[in-house]
Amino acid sequence: MTRSRAAFPEACPYYESHVANQHRHCRSFADYHCRADQIDTKTQEIKPSSDETYSDVLELADELPDSSPRFILLSYPLTLPSGRISVPYVLIYYLPVNCNPNMRMSYAGAVELMRNTAEVNRVIEIQDSDDLQEIEAKLKGED
Repeated sequence: MTRSRAAFPEACPYYESHVANQHRHCRSFADYHCRADQIDTKTQEIKPSSDETYSDVLELADELPDSSPRFILLSYPLTLPSGRISVPYVLIYYLPVNCNPNMRMSYAGAVELMRNTAEVNRVIEIQDSDDLQEIEAKLKGED
C-alpha cells in the first residue's frame, strides 16, 4: 500500500459509510489493487464489503456476489499503444442483472456520490463478474 500506483494495479470494493475515509487509502497504493464496497441496507451507508484489498482482478471477480451490487475503486497501471504509461483511477459499478429492485435503486442513487467522493474520472458499469477480465481493454478505450 505504500508503493507507487504506476507499478501495480489496485482495486478497492466499497459499500457506503467508509467512502470519505477509505478512498484515500486505496488511492495511495503503488501497485494495482482493487477493493469492493456495498451499501448497508439498514443504515444506507457505503462500507467496505471486506477488509481485503485485491491485487488480482480475477481474484476479485471470484469474490463478487452473483446477486448483490458493489462499487469497486480500481487503480490499474497500463501501457498505452503509444508506449506511455497510464494509471487510471476508476470506479467500477458492478450491478448484476438479477439483483433486487431496492438494491438497484440504492446503488443507482449513490453512484454520483461515490464518484465525487472518490474523485474518480470515469465510471465503468459491469453486469457480470466475468466482465472484469476485459477491464484493461475498457480502460484503454477499446470497449
